[in-house]
Amino acid sequence: MWSIFANIGYVILLLNLILFLKGVRNEGKAYKIFTCYLGVTFVVQIVSKIMMKNHINNLFLSHFYFIGQFIVLSLFYTNILKEKFQKKVVKFGLFLGLIALGIQYANDVSLFLKFNLFEIFITSFLLILYATFHFYNMLNEKKEFYYINMGVLIYLFGSTILFLVGNLTIVLSPKMNKITWILNSILYIVYQVFILVEWKKSFSKKRVFNTVL
Repeated sequence: MWSIFANIGYVILLLNLILFLKGVRNEGKAYKIFTCYLGVTFVVQIVSKIMMKNHINNLFLSHFYFIGQFIVLSLFYTNILKEKFQKKVVKFGLFLGLIALGIQYANDVSLFLKFNLFEIFITSFLLILYATFHFYNMLNEKKEFYYINMGVLIYLFGSTILFLVGNLTIVLSPKMNKITWILNSILYIVYQVFILVEWKKSFSKKRVFNTVL
């Protein structure tokens, strides 16, 4: 069951990557950064899938996923946030988050081969904060990357709760581990659909217009 939802998420991710790549030359820096995010995510997901199929421990790839997501989306929000204070918060949060994780891994290298809940929490919490900044700004400004931002908020908030709660209850019920991954996969599909809607609403018409010209 989990693999079905996961595969659907991978397919929509690949579709989004292809669509965003088509317009990368004609769009701004934030668009290019988000396209890079889709590319990095796709590579990590596919490598993880291949390793799992070959019964190789792929838990260490989760660190590349969460930290990579944190870095690239922090750069994305640095570019779309207009307020200087908010930009400083993002830059400071990126620095603080990486330093905190660096210290943690330096003190316990074995964490690299485990699922790191602190890593998930700190990176997701900061990205949710940045997304909230942008959502607040859009109340009085142009709704730029509106659907992507909503997808980030919904996915990161939901998945963070799932991982934290799932980790606490897995000791009592092993089935919770599977349920957590299924629900997270569904959330990821919703996230990718939001990204697809963003391309459709904000960028597909631009491509048609540029092609005609």
